[in-house]
Amino acid sequence: MAIRAIRGATCLTADDSAEMAEAVGELVSAMLSRNGVSRHDVISLFLTGTPDLRCAFPAAGARLHGMQDVPLMCAQEMNVQGALEKVVRIMAHVETDHTRAEIHHVYLRGAEVLRADLPHAPETKS
Repeated sequence: MAIRAIRGATCLTADDSAEMAEAVGELVSAMLSRNGVSRHDVISLFLTGTPDLRCAFPAAGARLHGMQDVPLMCAQEMNVQGALEKVVRIMAHVETDHTRAEIHHVYLRGAEVLRADLPHAPETKS
């Protein structure tokens, strides 16, 4: 079993805590699902938000969606001029048998433009 990092990002339409909780939950769920990882395999989550997101900690959304016993850390993303706004990014450290090449990074709700070099699975509505 190896430790791998899974990256993901999602965009919000507004600085709204309910939308953030929903978007973070959707992203965490998609990151685990697309990589065949259970929440019990998650070692830690590192979450960032762009400086225009001040409504809530992204980690609060992750806790609402099953990450109560996982160490979480939040930080503010760098304030780069012209960067995509209202973005939450996640780096999940997980235990998995997948190789690095088999890891599927997940970008949702317009964040796909951040990694146009990656193949993106179509969004699913829950």
